[in-house]
Amino acid sequence: MAVEGSAGDLLKVVTLLGAAVVAVPLFKRLGLGSVLGYLAAGLAIGPFGMALISDPATILHTAELGVVMYLFVIGLEMQPSHLWSLRRAIFGLGSLQVVVCGLLLTGVGLAFGFSLPVSFVSAMGFVLTSTAVVMQLLGERGDIAQPRGQKIVAILLFEDLLIVPLLAVVTFMAPDLGQQAATESSRLATIGLALGSLVALVAAGVWLLNPLFRILANAKAREVMTAAALLVVLGAALLMQVGGLSMAMGAFLAGVLLSESTFRHQLEADIEPFRGLLLGLFFLSVGMSLDLAAVASNWPIIVAGVIAMMIVKGLCIYGVARFAKSSHADALDRAVLMAQGGEFAFVLFAAALGARVIDPVVNANMTAIVVLSMALTPLVVLVHKRLTAKDSGVSLDGVEKVDGQVASVLVIGFGRFGQIASQGVIARGASITIIDNNVQMIRDAEAYGFKVYYGDGCRADVLHAAGAHAAQAILVCLDNKEAATRIAHLAKTEFPHAELLIRAFDREHVLELRKADAGFLVRETFESAMSMGRQAVLTLGAAEEEADAVMEHLRRRDAERMDLEAAGGMFAGRALVLGNRVKKDPGSEEAQPAT
Repeated sequence: MAVEGSAGDLLKVVTLLGAAVVAVPLFKRLGLGSVLGYLAAGLAIGPFGMALISDPATILHTAELGVVMYLFVIGLEMQPSHLWSLRRAIFGLGSLQVVVCGLLLTGVGLAFGFSLPVSFVSAMGFVLTSTAVVMQLLGERGDIAQPRGQKIVAILLFEDLLIVPLLAVVTFMAPDLGQQAATESSRLATIGLALGSLVALVAAGVWLLNPLFRILANAKAREVMTAAALLVVLGAALLMQVGGLSMAMGAFLAGVLLSESTFRHQLEADIEPFRGLLLGLFFLSVGMSLDLAAVASNWPIIVAGVIAMMIVKGLCIYGVARFAKSSHADALDRAVLMAQGGEFAFVLFAAALGARVIDPVVNANMTAIVVLSMALTPLVVLVHKRLTAKDSGVSLDGVEKVDGQVASVLVIGFGRFGQIASQGVIARGASITIIDNNVQMIRDAEAYGFKVYYGDGCRADVLHAAGAHAAQAILVCLDNKEAATRIAHLAKTEFPHAELLIRAFDREHVLELRKADAGFLVRETFESAMSMGRQAVLTLGAAEEEADAVMEHLRRRDAERMDLEAAGGMFAGRALVLGNRVKKDPGSEEAQPAT
């Protein structure tokens, strides 16, 4: 019997993997994206499809770890100082969007004839946007590190925090209010347990995690480092769950606490395979959870609910974004991405059902509405993308998109810097692929005999299509600091074999790029300034040898100070410059002489 049970479990695993392997590449080939592929595969093999798997709830509970690991990776990218800089977006923009959307969606429920408690619970469940869907879509197009992506991440974090007070509100809304006084002490105990869990996690992150990873790194046991990474993620999630908080928030906080650790990139590499696999499993289980029988029997109210709630929430998000001075394009993009319910809605609905605030029929209908909204989001995003491409006013006629090119050198960015940097490679006769996302520049370059392909170097799929997996060297020649830094981290993770050569903006940018282990960095004004300085020395009557010695000395001093800053001695960047005794701003290139 045990053997039969093991065979049955193994069959489920094989079924899940087979469905994903077949559906996801097919849907991506059709341009529909991986999320929709996972959802369709889950629907096909679930209890309401071919019934190959009958317990999607169990799989969904396990697959939620994919969302947990995703937020841990996001936390690794957010230093506390950066997170503090997002405080207005998290608590200001996030709270404004939640309050306005909650009020309007509650009005939708009342318009459908439901009571105020039922309308409120249904509305707030739909307000909680799907972190998994949005983060996956942002990651696929490389927008997580961009300013508009960071605002969306901030709002998602606020909504994750919101699940705790919402569960408390549901408890207060329970019909049996006679026990309210008796349970007051238990509520206080719950709050105390939650605060204790947060304090314990922060204390462990500040005083225990870095020494732990330092010991494991010295032991040089690769598999133990991977086990420790998983232990940190799952332990943080468990601690938050015990405290009655969101597991995803626990993992995110653990990531933030390790964001400035020297082991950050190793942790990210260790977690990545598990994160991707479990996140795919999450989408599969969401697809399996769609009750087609409930949809068929209550299709008028479910279809109407999906349309009404997605439109109202989308309009609300757009209005809040415009009120917060976002551009029309960014506001519309945010509305399209976030106009769906999320995975925490299932938790809220289950709690409301247990507290008898909603009945089983409402729970089934609202669950179907949320799942359908999650499934429709990739389609809506695809339609929006195609419509905005047509309406953008930028014609791609005569411009070829990158698609399957292979060369020994990949150049990203073909502006004034990239044009000069690529000449040596071209003169040597090496094979080269050049990509840029400036359509006019691509056309202008073609007039001079250069073949430049259209593509966004911040996206992993574009880099793969450009042949980064086969390139010996990747030259990042962009004049955008944030984009260059993102490409550096992306290239080191996805294409570690390739030598990475990057144009840096200034000293601070060099220090950021060093964390990505770039092979070669050059500040855009440094070499030209050194050349002019050498000529100035010659003009004053120095011999060639003396001028070279002076410049070499300056280069050495500059490198030493850069190493000092990288090690944490930032006073080197602010010190009084010997010879002129003027304190300079470390953010400017001119303020960082090599003396």
